[in-house]
Amino acid sequence: MSEHPPRSMPPSTERPSVVLEGIAGSPGLSIGRAVVVDTHRPGVVRRHISRAAADGELQRFDAAAVSAASALRDVAERVRKGPGRAESSILEAYVLMVQDETLREDVERRIRIDQQCVEWALESTIVDMAAQMREGDDPYLAERSHDFEFIGDRLLMALSGRKRDAVTPRLDAPGIVVGSDLSPAETATFDRGHVLAMATEIGTRTSHTAILARALEIPAVVGVRRLLEVVGNGDMLIVDGTRGRVVVSPDAETIERASKRAERRLVQVRGLLEARDAPATTRCGAAVQLSANIELPGEAEIAVDLGAQGVGLYRTEFLYVDRSQPPGELEQYETYARVLSAMGGRPVTLRTFDIGGDKFVSAFQVPKDMNPALGLRAIRLGLSRPEILKTQFRAMIRASAHGDLRIMIPMIASLSELTQARELFAQARAEVSAAGHGSAAEIPLGIMVEVPSAAVMADVLAQDAEFFSIGTNDLVQYTLAVDRTNRELAHLATHFDPSILRLIRGVVAAAVAKGRPVVVCGAMASDPLATVLLLGLGLRNLSMEAAAIPKVKAAIARVTLAEAEALALQALGLGTATEVEALAQAALADRLADLIDDA
Repeated sequence: MSEHPPRSMPPSTERPSVVLEGIAGSPGLSIGRAVVVDTHRPGVVRRHISRAAADGELQRFDAAAVSAASALRDVAERVRKGPGRAESSILEAYVLMVQDETLREDVERRIRIDQQCVEWALESTIVDMAAQMREGDDPYLAERSHDFEFIGDRLLMALSGRKRDAVTPRLDAPGIVVGSDLSPAETATFDRGHVLAMATEIGTRTSHTAILARALEIPAVVGVRRLLEVVGNGDMLIVDGTRGRVVVSPDAETIERASKRAERRLVQVRGLLEARDAPATTRCGAAVQLSANIELPGEAEIAVDLGAQGVGLYRTEFLYVDRSQPPGELEQYETYARVLSAMGGRPVTLRTFDIGGDKFVSAFQVPKDMNPALGLRAIRLGLSRPEILKTQFRAMIRASAHGDLRIMIPMIASLSELTQARELFAQARAEVSAAGHGSAAEIPLGIMVEVPSAAVMADVLAQDAEFFSIGTNDLVQYTLAVDRTNRELAHLATHFDPSILRLIRGVVAAAVAKGRPVVVCGAMASDPLATVLLLGLGLRNLSMEAAAIPKVKAAIARVTLAEAEALALQALGLGTATEVEALAQAALADRLADLIDDA
C-alpha cells in the first residue's frame, strides 16, 4: 500500500492530453516517461511434417520444456530473495505447468496424428486450453487463461532460441513500463528503482501480474483499452493505480496537481502503515477483527505485514486450475500447512473449491453449463464428485495440526447441501484418524452466505453451520440479478442497495441468536463507507484484500458504534442504493475524506 513520489519532469506539449480508463491493479501514483515493451510472441511456423520426423519434433519440445522450466526457476529464486519473495509461488506454479504431462500429450498428439511441426502443435494446444478457460462467466478462470498464454510464449521462445530479454529492455533510467501484457516473470525481475509504474492493455485486478505489482509496491493500471494505440516510447504519462487511470501527455497544471496529490497520499499511507500493529477499535473502544482474503500461499506474509489478524478467506481454486487432474491430498496438505505456518497462530479460514465444472472437463468430466453462474459449481460440483471434495477435506483436516483452522463451504443454497457436506466431512475426519495423521480436536465447519436462499434461511442453517461468512460479491450478483462481470451493468451491482443491507441484517440476527460467529468477506468490507454500515448492522469481523486493511482500520477508529448503528438504521429505511450511498457520504465525508477521496 505504498505511494511513490513523482520525479520532477517537464510536461509533454507535443499533443493534447488523453485520459485512458483501466482497472486499478496496484495502488499508487507515478509520473514519468513511457518505455513501451514489445511483448508479442515470435511468429509461429505452420508446417506439416512427415511421420518419420515426429520423434525429432517431440524431442525439440522436451528440450524447450527443460529450458523454459530452468529459466523460470532462476526467476523464482531471484524473487524469493527480493521484496516480492512471497509471490515466488506464482512462478513455481508456472514451472509445473511447463512440465505438465497433459500439455505434452496434447502436443504429441498433434505432432504424430495431425502431422504438425512442434511450434504449430504447441500454439494450437495453448489456444485451445486458453479458450476453454475463457468460456463461461467466471472472471477468475478467464484471467487464468493468460497463464496458459504465458507458458506457451515461454516455450515458443525456447524453441526459437530467442531470449525474452531481447524484447524486454533493461531500464537504465526511471520510466513507466507499457505493454500489451507483462508476464509475472518479467514483472518480478523489474528493477524497482527504475520502474516507476506499469500499464497494460490486458489484465484484471486478480491477474498474477497485478498481484505481483502489489507485492512489489509498483503502481499499476491494467485492462487499458487502446493503450498501445495512444502511447509511444518517451511519452509523458501519469499512471494512477488507485483510480485505474492513465493520463497521456498531461499539461503542466495536471502534472502539478498529480504531484501534490502523490505527496499527500505518501504522508497518509506512511501514517496508516505505522498503525498496522495496533488493534482495530472504534472511537468508543469496541474491538473489530480485520482479516485478509488471499489466493496464494505467499500472500499470507504480505497480509501479516499489513496488519491482518488472520485469513478470513483463502481461495483454494488456484490448486485446481491449469491442470487436467485435481491435486492430490499431499500437495494440498503441504500448501494449506504452509499458509497456517506463515500466519503464526492467527486464525485461517480455508474455502473449499469454488469452481465451475464447464471449465474442467478433463479433470471433472462434466457437461458444459448453459449458465455456469447458476450451474454445476462450488459445493454442487463437490457433492457430484464426492471423492474430490473428500480429498480436499482430508488435506485441510491434516493441515489443522499446524494452526488455528476453519473450513468454509461456498454457495450453500439449502440445508440439504450443508447436511451432505457435513457427512463427507465426518467421513474425511474418520479417514484421517484411521491413517494415523494428526489434526486439531476442533475444526469449525461453516458456510458462505452468498445465495439469497441461504440468507433467508440463515436461522435454520445456523443450527448446523458453525459460522457464517457473507460473500457480498456474489450476494449482490444473485440478489440483484446482475452479472458483476458485465461492464454495462457494473453500476447496478452495488453493495449499498437496501436489499443487500436487509439480507445482511437478517443473517447477523440469525447468527447472534444461535451464538455463531459471522464475518463479511466480500468487496464491501474494503469500502470505508460500507464498513461503517456493516458495523451498524452488527458486524465485528471483516475480511478484505490485505492492502485495504490499514485504510479500513483508520475508518473504524473515527466512528462510534452508536453513530454506525444510527446510520445503518436510517439506511435500512431508504429505497435505493443511490440514497444509501448519499446518506453515508453526507454523514461521514468530513471524517473519512482522506480515505474515500483521492482528489
